[in-house]
Amino acid sequence: MLTKKQHTLLVYIQDYFLGTGVCPSYEEMKVALNLKSKSGIHRLISNLEDRGYVRRLPNRARALEVLKSPDNKQQEQPAGKIEGQYSNNVVSLKNGTRNTDTVNLPLYGKIAAGTPLEAISNPGQNIPIPGNMVGNGEHYLLEVDGDSMIEAGIHDGDTILIEQCDSASIGEIVVALIDNDEVTLKKLMSKGERIALEPANKSFQTQIYSPDRVVIQGRLAGLLRSY
Repeated sequence: MLTKKQHTLLVYIQDYFLGTGVCPSYEEMKVALNLKSKSGIHRLISNLEDRGYVRRLPNRARALEVLKSPDNKQQEQPAGKIEGQYSNNVVSLKNGTRNTDTVNLPLYGKIAAGTPLEAISNPGQNIPIPGNMVGNGEHYLLEVDGDSMIEAGIHDGDTILIEQCDSASIGEIVVALIDNDEVTLKKLMSKGERIALEPANKSFQTQIYSPDRVVIQGRLAGLLRSY
């Protein structure tokens, strides 16, 4: 039986993962549970790990695998299922194996998870990905260049699935076009009336812009990682 805080954290991790395709950072978990320090999160995760609910993934910054869902008696509704290391919108392409039901999506090139890169507008090759990763609307793929989003589970060299859109909610990870010239992958936040593009790496600074300088070109919908 989980304690209330253990259950709350486990549900939060699952919901965040299913909604964004990446694990929440320890800072985000701390805020979600209204704790004063991240040491409390470390203890809760250790307790969940001891009980067989989660597993820390080696050599990955703050990456977790959910092994089983919370006790149904404690849940208001069933938590989304995460099979193995990845959910339906985070897929391992280990040894080149892919879901037989695939769709081909254009790979538009690299996007900076660091300093903004020059905008890429022409698609390169088409990449087959599992069809169950793609929802409604238009989607495309980008290759991550840099490690400014590593604490959100997004690594240099990962391929990300982007849902094309021109608006997003605060807290979502987005593709942002800056000054109609450069693109970057960051978390969308606000600072007063200005837009804040926030990294998930303490080595990088948050970028602040007036709204007229930023155009949202898509939101993160999934992640593919090759080994």
